[in-house]
Amino acid sequence: MKKVISAFLICTVVFLVSCNQNVNLEGAKEVSISKKVDSILALMTLQEKIGQMNQYNGFWDVTGPTPKEGDAAHKYEHLKSGLVGSMLNVRGVEEVTKVQKIAVEETRLGIPLIIGFDVIHGYKTLSPIPLAEAASWDLEVIKNSAAVAAKEAAANGINWTFAPMVDISRDARWGRVMEGAGEDPFLGSKIAYARVKGFQGEDLSAVNTIAACSKHFAGYGFAEAGKDYNTVDVSLSTLYNTILPPFKATIDADVKTFMNSFNELAGIPATGNKFLQRDVLKGDWNYKGFVVSDWGSIAEMIPHGYAKDGKQAAELAVNAGSDMDMESYLYVNHIEALVKEGKVNEKLIDDAVKRILTVKFELGLFDDPYKYCDLEREKLVTGSKEINDAVLDMAKKSIVLLKNEKQLLPLKKEGLKIALIGPLANDKNSPLGSWRIGADDNTAVSVLEGLQAYSGNKITFSKGVELVNGETIFGMETSINTTDRTGFKEAIATAKNNDVVVMVLGEYSYQTGEGRSRASLDLPGLQQELLEEIYKVNKNIVLVLMNGRPLAINWANDNLPSIIEAWHLGTQSGNAIAQVLYGDYNPSGKLPMTFPKSVGQVPIYYNHKNTGRPTIPGPNQVFWSHYIDETNQPLYEFGYGLSYTTFKYENLKLSSTTVNEGNSIEVSFTLTNTGKYEGKEVTQLYIRDLFGSITRPVKELKDFNMVTLKPGESKTVTFTITKEMLQFYTANNKWEVEPGDFKVYIGGSSNTVLEADFTL
Repeated sequence: MKKVISAFLICTVVFLVSCNQNVNLEGAKEVSISKKVDSILALMTLQEKIGQMNQYNGFWDVTGPTPKEGDAAHKYEHLKSGLVGSMLNVRGVEEVTKVQKIAVEETRLGIPLIIGFDVIHGYKTLSPIPLAEAASWDLEVIKNSAAVAAKEAAANGINWTFAPMVDISRDARWGRVMEGAGEDPFLGSKIAYARVKGFQGEDLSAVNTIAACSKHFAGYGFAEAGKDYNTVDVSLSTLYNTILPPFKATIDADVKTFMNSFNELAGIPATGNKFLQRDVLKGDWNYKGFVVSDWGSIAEMIPHGYAKDGKQAAELAVNAGSDMDMESYLYVNHIEALVKEGKVNEKLIDDAVKRILTVKFELGLFDDPYKYCDLEREKLVTGSKEINDAVLDMAKKSIVLLKNEKQLLPLKKEGLKIALIGPLANDKNSPLGSWRIGADDNTAVSVLEGLQAYSGNKITFSKGVELVNGETIFGMETSINTTDRTGFKEAIATAKNNDVVVMVLGEYSYQTGEGRSRASLDLPGLQQELLEEIYKVNKNIVLVLMNGRPLAINWANDNLPSIIEAWHLGTQSGNAIAQVLYGDYNPSGKLPMTFPKSVGQVPIYYNHKNTGRPTIPGPNQVFWSHYIDETNQPLYEFGYGLSYTTFKYENLKLSSTTVNEGNSIEVSFTLTNTGKYEGKEVTQLYIRDLFGSITRPVKELKDFNMVTLKPGESKTVTFTITKEMLQFYTANNKWEVEPGDFKVYIGGSSNTVLEADFTL
């Protein structure tokens, strides 16, 4: 009898799926996804529902023998029994097909898996790290970068990425700043929206799109002391005005999943935080997607001191709104008992499972569970010219010119003798950046290779110093060289005998990313010493920085004529850097994060509060907000970035000095290219609310626009100030506009050059 009932249930699901296929073919809308989900949910046992809420990491080589014992065998039995709803880190068409085949063809109900992967800045062919992409301020190119990453990942069997990370952070010590869009909630929101649209496209069921994941909800970027996983304690004002806007932007972009964060917020771990997940996300914002925990974060509520054991952790997480358990094993082990004990309402389980099944339907997995499993498409798409061209374009636009005295750049293409020096100059691995688990090591184009593509100059390479000593943890180099100077002599001789020195210095890729916070922000190891020794024999130095966070490079700024921020630019790194150095691309990037003069200034950010004592009150006074051993000013401000040409801002005009209920203000100014090269300038509009029910920042980015001008050309640039732009989360604990006096600022960075007044 039991076999007959099981066969009937399987046939019912098969019938539903085939009906869905017919409905799709006919273009009819009678059967909604919601009704399909309800039909399947009605067939599920409580255990099977809980299984959909369980996500396992790829736990065995599916091309090898079936696991017979241990944890892998236990997970394998869960997979066969329909107790796994998703897997992560299973990649490649062959492996994805095999695990999907087990879920679809060997379980009672045949519900397909959703396959997740960290497609952070590409799958195998890598774009720049997200912080670098943010430096482009080019939303369409950022969107396209996510789209080509999705296309390549989908061709390899992936249908869900744990990106974008939309955490705002003001602390360069935090290793994961490389994974986000920087310090500003407005820019961060625009980029978050673009990335979601890029990953998910216009049709999530298409074979070249994947579901996105908005993470980490919330406050992760405000970890105390910039130390990963650390405590976060912020006000409601900071939460709503700074941290939450990019998350809301992803909902506006219809992001399909959210991931909660490792940190606690106001004393409650985010994974078990009902206020964040049920009150704000699923309540105020009416979010319809599902929430996945971060890796093991449900179990981590135990060491947090919030849950006494795994069973209570599962109870707290599911009641708070976490729908899927990533690698804690606690839902699958405890929720059934918690429901029977009345500690978890089964309606919450049904709600979570509906959310998960809905995304699977939207991906088209019920129509064709193997739609992402095409060996021919995998071969054609992976590493294609289309994708390489896209990541090269993204890389060029991510580079920021920090300094260029005496027009040392762009370099002449003929007749120069160039010394290329530095431990990262011929490195084909570090440019890939952190978070590149789908890529092959040593596949980036190095700076040496990029420069050698231009044959008119003589390039002499000398490493100068090893950045690391070769010690590894989990295959990652960890020990910084602080003693071996044996390469100095050769590098100094090379520099002495050449016209120009291009020095490539910075951080290797795994000095940034998750778990890689730094207490200092200098050039690691002996690089600064090498730089100063080279400077003694040749002052014509172009410093190319390769890094995943803002660095404190005061000496370089004070002494060197040219500095380029090249970040970790991905697969096409060397080609992008060479094209900028030689002027085939005029750099247009702007910093998405403030560069400090000293680590002691951190956290440092442009949209700070004024304080009651913002400036020196008079001669020989010390009682004001400052340091006694450093200025308050950054090394390079947010929004800063030079070009090979120069731009002049003038003639600021306002169409009105008052914003009312029904009108807006047109802000116009003249931008002129006063240099010798065609160039692009990111013009920026900032607003200051002079007083309010809570204190307001000294200025806030509210709009930006990219303008291309030929030498000598002028254009009138116009922005519009609306009443909605002036909203903030007030002392009334709601988003609203308060009447008052405002200033508008215009410029090429947060250190603006034009200003005017208006009122609301």
